[in-house]
Amino acid sequence: MQRALLLENLHPHARTALEAAGFEVVTRTGAMDESELIDALQGVQLLGIRSKTNVTEHVVRNAPDLVAVGAFCIGTNQIDLQAAASLGVATFNAPFQNTRSVVEIALAEIIALTRRLTERDKALHAGVWDKSADGAHEVRGRTLGIIGYGNIGTQLSVVAESLGMAVVFYDTAEKLALGNARRMDSLEELLEIADVVTLHVDGRAGNAGLFGEKELARMKPGAIFLNLSRGFVVDTAALKEAITSGHLGGAAVDVFPQEPKRRGDAFESDLRGLPNVILTPHIGGSTEEAQEAIGQFVSAKLRDYVATGSTTLSVNVPNLALEHGTGMTRIAHLHRNTPGVLAAVNNTLASHGVNIEGQLLATRGELGYVVTDAGAALGPDVVAELAAMEQTVRLRVIG
Repeated sequence: MQRALLLENLHPHARTALEAAGFEVVTRTGAMDESELIDALQGVQLLGIRSKTNVTEHVVRNAPDLVAVGAFCIGTNQIDLQAAASLGVATFNAPFQNTRSVVEIALAEIIALTRRLTERDKALHAGVWDKSADGAHEVRGRTLGIIGYGNIGTQLSVVAESLGMAVVFYDTAEKLALGNARRMDSLEELLEIADVVTLHVDGRAGNAGLFGEKELARMKPGAIFLNLSRGFVVDTAALKEAITSGHLGGAAVDVFPQEPKRRGDAFESDLRGLPNVILTPHIGGSTEEAQEAIGQFVSAKLRDYVATGSTTLSVNVPNLALEHGTGMTRIAHLHRNTPGVLAAVNNTLASHGVNIEGQLLATRGELGYVVTDAGAALGPDVVAELAAMEQTVRLRVIG
């Protein structure tokens, strides 16, 4: 029986789906460090994680049974995608399933900070009746600046506009503006006019340190700042200074440069205790609805990859899905993308009298992936010959 290891308290649907597909599933509530993970992955074909577990090249090289990794979240920067692909380990994530949840928490925080609900709440809990309109504003008519206009940024743009906000955005890639949103030519231009600035960039290394003292100083006095993207994107010391000096009117932060591995662990940050600052423990996408959808989606991708070779929406290997044919055996061949591989695969099959019932090839950078339905069961000599090809990265025989 094949085995799956699911870490970081994934939704029960993930376990249920994989068990229904015939996997023996082991679950753990927290993350694992490198050495723990290597030990736990011996004899394991599938790994499911969230954002705290780092799947390094060292981990993948020392997990010979690992076939695929599922990131039950949007981000994949915790996984060495290139190393995983080069060693034949496909990786999948959930690019859309928690988008609405992140949008809703961003809107809730924008309203709470703009109305200074944090301070009114704290005063009443301390037994002080502080009824005042000082510093409290409507969000209607205010300008929202979105940095990163992807799946989350675009949906936030539409919903914020329906609340009466004007929306401007900046993205390094060419993006279509939705509704009445306006694209800014530069980050500096956005910062100078936005009453609220929210970050929704991805985890690529180039975004490290994107927002620091210079960018915060460029924001309008009294503006609100949100980071629900990645912790390493923002200089937290500079953000603290911008809050304590009064330059910014408030901030909401959901992600941090260093985050505890497990629920209940101690949390330290320069941002603790600051006025009109909302701190949340990386829960932007953590609603029951989103986690259920992610659990179903990613587990289905892992299941289908093992069962049929489908790589649709994989983030690191060529994408393809060959429909079920009449073949007796399916061959999934991940290889280095050099000329003549497909011909070599087909010649090998033909030389052993194996007829091809269906076939599909896709390439992605240095990798190629061909899935072939053969009209007969493959003998060990055929499998050995395909596996021994110089370009072969990983060969799997399915069915």
